[in-house]
Amino acid sequence: MGAGLPTVDGMCGIAAQHRTDSTPDLDAGTRMLLALAHRGPDDSDHRTVGEHAWLGHTRLSIVDLDGGRQPLTSPDGWSLVCNGEIYNHEQVRAELGGAVFGTASDSEAALALLRTGGPAELHRLRGMWALCAAAPDGRFVAARDPLGIKPLYWARRGAAVHFASELRAFPAEVQDAVESFPPGCYWTPEAGVVRFATAVPAADPAVWEGIAPEVAEKATREVLVDSVRRHLMADVEVGVFLSGGLDSSLVAAIAAEHCAERGRRLKTFAVGTEGSADLLAARAAAEHLGTEHHEAVFTAREAIEVLDEVVASVESFDASLIRSAVPNWFLSELASRHVKAVLTGEGADELFAGYSYYHAEHATGLDAELVRTLEELHGLNLQRCDRVTMAHGLEARVPFLDAEVIAHATALPAAYKALEPDGMEKGHLRRAFTGWLPAELLWRRKEQFGTGSGAQDLLSPYWADRVPDADLAAAGDALGVRTKEELAYYRAFRRALPAVRPDRVLTRFATA
Repeated sequence: MGAGLPTVDGMCGIAAQHRTDSTPDLDAGTRMLLALAHRGPDDSDHRTVGEHAWLGHTRLSIVDLDGGRQPLTSPDGWSLVCNGEIYNHEQVRAELGGAVFGTASDSEAALALLRTGGPAELHRLRGMWALCAAAPDGRFVAARDPLGIKPLYWARRGAAVHFASELRAFPAEVQDAVESFPPGCYWTPEAGVVRFATAVPAADPAVWEGIAPEVAEKATREVLVDSVRRHLMADVEVGVFLSGGLDSSLVAAIAAEHCAERGRRLKTFAVGTEGSADLLAARAAAEHLGTEHHEAVFTAREAIEVLDEVVASVESFDASLIRSAVPNWFLSELASRHVKAVLTGEGADELFAGYSYYHAEHATGLDAELVRTLEELHGLNLQRCDRVTMAHGLEARVPFLDAEVIAHATALPAAYKALEPDGMEKGHLRRAFTGWLPAELLWRRKEQFGTGSGAQDLLSPYWADRVPDADLAAAGDALGVRTKEELAYYRAFRRALPAVRPDRVLTRFATA
């Protein structure tokens, strides 16, 4: 279709090659794209651009299959593949003028910025995205959003550079060269890697000095409500992952109100073992909000049976990450039968100091630790969130990690993120939404998702007598694994990715 109402492309997988010595290897490109078919089950296409570049794309179509098909092209020969959502694409269109657009795709906002101002202009995009673009004259750009919400990896070997959304897509002969592409950076053959944005903007807490706490709470409420509403941008239904904890319950409350205003009923999804704390709390939240609620209940046997598949999809062996990925796997499988996109509560704990260790170990210097963990999210919770949803052809969106929410939350003084007198975390965020949820839900104490869903009780003890002590002693130092459970996941990781070097692609939690 031609230019018209802006549309949303949806999640996808991208693969690309750039070579300086010859034309791209089309067979290798085709194999890479096939390995990413689960990320975009609705469509696939590719294009050779000039003499040195190849771009491939698989698509999960949220709106307008024809108009959003990629690679996108422009009259001057530029082509682009983009994985993600650009939420301010209408603003970019207005600033650049409609004449530079040939489709209604939100991803074309990125292409337009590249064509008119070069890759340094990518800082103007708001959303979650990773892209590769090429022109017939040899120009090439790869880039990733500032927080790294959407994945991108690359492998440089000789005159060839390969890019892909997941590790499994890379040809065996270059797997040992694969690295995580740095968030907030772009790469061109001429300039190399250049940073265009930081994950967390510089903050000045002094702006809140002398301001009543109630004013700050109102501002927090308004910025999150605005973000959730923007993240509901779609022409298909968007659901919410609802654990019954504070973060997902707030997202669900805002989304439910938004849907009700439009005569729709929000769909929510919860997961856990039978009778687990998360399932019970999620039911209570869903009943209060009046959502169409769906549950996935899994057993120990089912959790063990999917472990190899989960590890291969998440592309990590960090025990904490896999432990939380297993319930998310069943949750994504459930949600994908009802909607194509969901909102999650990822990022709230890193913004508002929701983890107990923040207060036990970083009461002094809290802001610096929050920034550090936000900068590492792309290799931990965001990696898990992307992989388990995309394994089921489902798009996950993270409204707490919107650029405006991050800027607001990180500017709040550390005192606003300190524990309450009774030890409760995130008191500021809870007070900001007084009246949106029943008090017992609004002030429910935090549980880790793997704990609240029951996954930890099933998985952690399972490996105690199944992995010999001698195996852990022999492998621990050499492989960097810390527990029997983690060694089991490492072995599954190696079966899926035998040549990938973990030190180049993985982020690890401090404890297993």
